[in-house]
Amino acid sequence: MRSTAVNLLQSLLPGVARVEKNLEFLKTNVGNLDGLVQGFRRGAITEIFGPPSSGRTTLLHTFLASATRNGEYCALVDASGNFDPESAEKAGLDLSRMFWVKCNRSNDKVQMEQALKCADLLLHGGGWGVVVLDFGDISPLWLRRLPISYWYRFRRVIEPTPTVLVVLEQEPFVRACASLALELQPAQPNWAGAHADFRILESAEVRIALKKPVVRNTAVFSAQTLEKVG
Repeated sequence: MRSTAVNLLQSLLPGVARVEKNLEFLKTNVGNLDGLVQGFRRGAITEIFGPPSSGRTTLLHTFLASATRNGEYCALVDASGNFDPESAEKAGLDLSRMFWVKCNRSNDKVQMEQALKCADLLLHGGGWGVVVLDFGDISPLWLRRLPISYWYRFRRVIEPTPTVLVVLEQEPFVRACASLALELQPAQPNWAGAHADFRILESAEVRIALKKPVVRNTAVFSAQTLEKVG
């Protein structure tokens, strides 16, 4: 059953094969983040966590846009079905190099289990530059119950490959299995307009604290609105 599914995924992306690990990092093009950590390490897990409206989606779109522009094939396991292809494309993501797995919306437990199975299948299939496991809207209550053996399993699978595994969450759960852990704080909005009740959101300042490795400096980037009204 598994080999059939893997063959199906590979047939959808002709020419994708396991490649040599010729570059150690994938650049993010996110503010000054690359200057602090060089990018996201291949063959390792990057953990991104923070509350809603902290800039997780913007950071992810920027990174995936950079990866697809550089020829990487990327897979997104969307546990809550919240990925918006139109917004991602406006942010520069090449959708022709993107494989989107949208889990059925039922409850957090079922969606979490579906997402884990899909991520396991993709990682074992190989050939991906980036695999994203988006648990951003899954309740931490369920993720706390997840055995840590899942993360050790994923880490062992990708270590000899050029794949970057990115895990998005509200709280840190990958912990020791992650080579890089980024904490996003609530974004600070920048408004345009003089009227107190009718202002337009122009951008938001996103601050990223490096929790692993511990770095005193904080990465900062500005998330611009895609469209302006009026």
